[in-house]
Amino acid sequence: MLDLGSYKYVVVGSGFFGATIAERIANDLGLQVLVMDRRPHLGGNSFSEIDAKTGIEVHKYGSHIFHTMNEKVWAYVNRFSKFNQYRHRVWTTHQGRVYSMPINLDTINQFYGKSFSPREAREFVASEIARDQIASPSNLEEQAISLIGRPLYQAFIRGYTAKQWETDPRSLPASIITRLPVRYDYNDRYFSDLYEGIPEDGYAKIFERMLNHEKISLNLNVDFFDLRHQISPDCKVIYTGPIDRYFDYQQGELSWRTIDLEREVVNCEDFQGTSVMNYADSDVAYTRIHEFRHFHPERKYQKEKTVIFREYSRFAKQTDEPYYPINLEKDKRIFEAYQAESRKLKNVIFGGRLGSYKYYDMHQAIGAALLVYERDIRPEVTGMPYKSPTEMRG
Repeated sequence: MLDLGSYKYVVVGSGFFGATIAERIANDLGLQVLVMDRRPHLGGNSFSEIDAKTGIEVHKYGSHIFHTMNEKVWAYVNRFSKFNQYRHRVWTTHQGRVYSMPINLDTINQFYGKSFSPREAREFVASEIARDQIASPSNLEEQAISLIGRPLYQAFIRGYTAKQWETDPRSLPASIITRLPVRYDYNDRYFSDLYEGIPEDGYAKIFERMLNHEKISLNLNVDFFDLRHQISPDCKVIYTGPIDRYFDYQQGELSWRTIDLEREVVNCEDFQGTSVMNYADSDVAYTRIHEFRHFHPERKYQKEKTVIFREYSRFAKQTDEPYYPINLEKDKRIFEAYQAESRKLKNVIFGGRLGSYKYYDMHQAIGAALLVYERDIRPEVTGMPYKSPTEMRG
C-alpha cells in the first residue's frame, strides 16, 4: 500500500510529458516521485502493444510517428530507444483513385491529368484560386479555396474535413485552417523534420525504460481524483489530465474531438501497401485506415495475416478519451478562466495535451516537459536559477 502523503512529487499521467518530468526528477535530482495513471499501462496515447492474433506491434490509440527538428529532444529520446529508418508517407483515396498526400506535384499532375513543371503547377493553382476571387474568407471552405482552389479542395479537403468535424465546412470558422501545405515538387514525405523514425522495440519499451528507476513508484489503473485527498498539501503535483476536470468543470467544459478505432485481422500479408491510407470522400464513414506492419520493415512478421484499424472521428463526451482540442472562441474563454485559476495554485503544474488544452506531437510534449522541469522544478531544489538558451549564450 503506497503512502501517498510521503511523496514530494506526484505526476498524474504517464504520457511523454509526465514520464519525462518523472524521469528527470529521479535521475537528475535523485528524488522520489510517484507516477499515477488511470490506465493499466504506461505511455498514454503513445502506448504500443503486440497484437495477439498476428504478432504485429500496433499503436493502440492510432499511428504515432516520432519526428522532430529539436536536437535536444532527439538526443533525449534516443537514451531510451534506437529508432528505425521509417519515413512516413500518406496516401488518400478519392473516387476510387489513390493520390499522394500532402498535395504535391505528383498529386496535382495525376489529379488534373497533366505533366506540369513546378513553375507551371504554381501558375495553374494560382489561376484556380483566382477563379473564385475570395478576398476575405468567412468560413473554412472559403479559406481552403483561397489557398488551393476549388477542385483540389472539393477532392481532398471537403469530405475529409466534414467527417473529422461532423460539420459542413461552410459552418466552420476560417481560422481552423491557417495554411494548407502544397509542394511543387515530387517530395512525398509527410514530415520534413531532420529526425524521424519508429522506436525499434516499440513505444511501450521507451516508457518502461524511462520509468524504471528505484526512485520512481508506479500506481496504474487508479484515478487521481479518488486519491487526491491523501496527497500532502506540500507535494508538487504535475497534472496532465483534463484541466477542466481538475477544477470540477466550474468554468464550463472544454470541447474535444475523439476517435473510435475499429480493429480487424485480415487474412493476407498486406492489406493496403502503406501504413496510413486516408479516405477523402464523405460517403466513406471512416477517415483513414492504419496498417501497422509497415512501421517496422526491419522486422520479419509472418505473412498469413495483417491487422488494420479503421478510424472514425466524432465529438468527445466526458467519458471519452479526448484527442484534438476544438478551440473555438468559447473554448478559449473557458481555458483562459482555468489558466487564471491554475495560477493561484502554488504546488500544481498543468501540462501535456489535456492540461494545456493544446495538441502536442510527441516531440513537443517532451520539449515542453524538459522546459518545465528546467525552469520550474530544478531551480527549486538546486537553488540555481534557470537560464534560457539566450541568456546562456550571452
